[in-house]
Amino acid sequence: MSTLSERISQALGADIVSGKVAPGTKLDEETLARRFKVSRSPVRDALRHLAATRLVESEPRRGFSVAAIDVAGLHDMFEAVAELEALCARFCALRAGAPERKTIEAIHRQALGAAKGKDLGGYSRLNEAFHRAIYSAARNRNLEALTLELRQRLAPFRTRVFFDVADRMRSSSQEHDLLAQAIVRGDADAASHAMRSHAASAAANVMEYFRRHDMALGAPSKRVYKNGAAVHKAPVR
Repeated sequence: MSTLSERISQALGADIVSGKVAPGTKLDEETLARRFKVSRSPVRDALRHLAATRLVESEPRRGFSVAAIDVAGLHDMFEAVAELEALCARFCALRAGAPERKTIEAIHRQALGAAKGKDLGGYSRLNEAFHRAIYSAARNRNLEALTLELRQRLAPFRTRVFFDVADRMRSSSQEHDLLAQAIVRGDADAASHAMRSHAASAAANVMEYFRRHDMALGAPSKRVYKNGAAVHKAPVR
């Protein structure tokens, strides 16, 4: 996805998850192209990406429309990315060289400064850089690609609005601190556990955002979390 398409996807995704655009709303390519002052091609790419996140539905001859958020499906994605990220953190703690560990630590220190200064935009960007540095330092290209792909599908749920829920920016930076420390000292078990717990907290934060804003959601699911991982789930019908 091009940078232009990514920008459009982020803007539309933020509108959808914040409730500015209601489920069922038609997303006309030409109208969106005029809004973003681009051709229809990057708009189409952005809509296809949002369809992969399940925020948008695509039907033959009917085009794209905003989907109701499927809580069970969203939980599944968070659960999957948590396990992939935990493996990345484990490999990173075992395989990262001294320069890579220093880079991860430096990004984390910058993020702590952004959190202290209540800089939501800056923290969001550094959060992405922190996670990507860990994936890269895991030194497994297939694992890195899989994790990035699934994380990208969850990108609309990491926009600035979600860091403003229950002081999530502060708690996220604290979780990063445990993770960074484990990686720097080469503790693979602690790094894996810290990352998995961090992902579980991120998922809970998203659900809390939707609860607070009383947004229309699909069928929820009940999950029991143990040591940061979901160990049981059952759709609520």
